[in-house]
Amino acid sequence: MEKKIIEFLPGFNCGRCGFGACTDFAEAIQVKPSSLDLCPFLTQERFIANKIEIERLAMGEPNGCQKKTVGVIDAYEADIVLDPLKGEISCREVLMPMALVNLQIGEVIEYRPLGCPIVHYGNVIKIDHLLVTVHLIGPCRRRESETKFTPVGCCMVIAFEGRFHGKNVKVGETVRFLPKHCMMQKVHSGVVVKIEDENVLIEGIDLKVWQPPVVCSMK
Repeated sequence: MEKKIIEFLPGFNCGRCGFGACTDFAEAIQVKPSSLDLCPFLTQERFIANKIEIERLAMGEPNGCQKKTVGVIDAYEADIVLDPLKGEISCREVLMPMALVNLQIGEVIEYRPLGCPIVHYGNVIKIDHLLVTVHLIGPCRRRESETKFTPVGCCMVIAFEGRFHGKNVKVGETVRFLPKHCMMQKVHSGVVVKIEDENVLIEGIDLKVWQPPVVCSMK
């Protein structure tokens, strides 16, 4: 366990945590997980994902970076998985409807994301000019359901927002991600535009997932 924790520490051996080396600090984290807050670097944006993984290890949870997450439809491997924000029921989807519609917060809408064959039902939680943010409440409406909804037709999914786990991601990086609520379990791609703690905002959403670039080594 200690060796796994060391892998996610910055490795600067700066001593600012009060320990002589990161190896000593890793041992202290095993005994007292709250010691993690002593490292000044783990609060920086570039190490946020590392901090999350160390917390999981210290609490005895499985390491999300060690487990591969693969989409069911086309078997692409995801860099990260998106969970709902704390206290919410699904990842947030930011939509741009293809038609002009007058919506209200709290309203349930029926829509189909561009490129997705499945009709979605979402609860409107935010409206910003032409952009509508929703929580998903289901892929299909049961006949016996009395839930009223407004059909809005096809929508472009502009962004996803949620809590992430998996590899360490950076602002500006293109990532492959799996929204946990996705009915098709299909890996999406997009650009990370904001990270706060374990929350991430990904824009430029695309259902087409490209292979990562080939890195050529110079001999």
